[in-house]
Amino acid sequence: MHEKFVLFGTQHIVVMVLTLVIPLALAGVVRTRRSDRLDAAVRFGFAAVLIGTWIGWYALFIARGWLTLGNVLPMNLCDWTTIAVLIACFRRSRQAYELAYFWGLAGTTQGLVTPDVNYAFPEAQFVVFMLGHAAIIGAVIYLTFGTGLRPVIASLTRVTAWTLVYAGAASLTDWLCGVNYGFFRAKPNHATIFDVMPAWPAYIPEMIALGLAAMAILYAPWFIVDKMRKPRSV
Repeated sequence: MHEKFVLFGTQHIVVMVLTLVIPLALAGVVRTRRSDRLDAAVRFGFAAVLIGTWIGWYALFIARGWLTLGNVLPMNLCDWTTIAVLIACFRRSRQAYELAYFWGLAGTTQGLVTPDVNYAFPEAQFVVFMLGHAAIIGAVIYLTFGTGLRPVIASLTRVTAWTLVYAGAASLTDWLCGVNYGFFRAKPNHATIFDVMPAWPAYIPEMIALGLAAMAILYAPWFIVDKMRKPRSV
């Protein structure tokens, strides 16, 4: 039997630190060498890890009999984020990148900070969950600092529109199937930021407001940079 997972324990902190340090280091190497081949290798490497962990997640849930209607469909926001990250990694698509940037840093980060795992490394659930979430965030960080992709002001409108599409699709799935994708029917069973919110359905407007606030915060550094670079009129 593996050890129980400890929130903000040593293993958890190491994962979070490596999620930040590794992609920044890779971005520094690629920008220093200015190698398109190396850039492609890093992007495809992140994509391979994401595909591998996605397959591994299904394999694990099938093997342990955990697969249900409530987790078999790719209707969690992290699933949509993974698709956006894969497209951005393979094609360097700006539209896919901006979805990955906001969804990954605002949403997937919450999953990494408050993971839904029971046991620590080397338990398979820990490895698949942590590696999958870390790869999403790491890929976004690398794409931002390694390839020069970045959000623009118009990204806020596009990402908001796509987020509403996701919310509608997840809510409809929840209603038709009696499941809880996107947490539109109930709070998560493990410790999350939802714990400080009111009961259903009152927490849904707060969840939306937090999402919009997170987007504004994530765009703020780019807004400041653009303002600083803008030439002053005489």
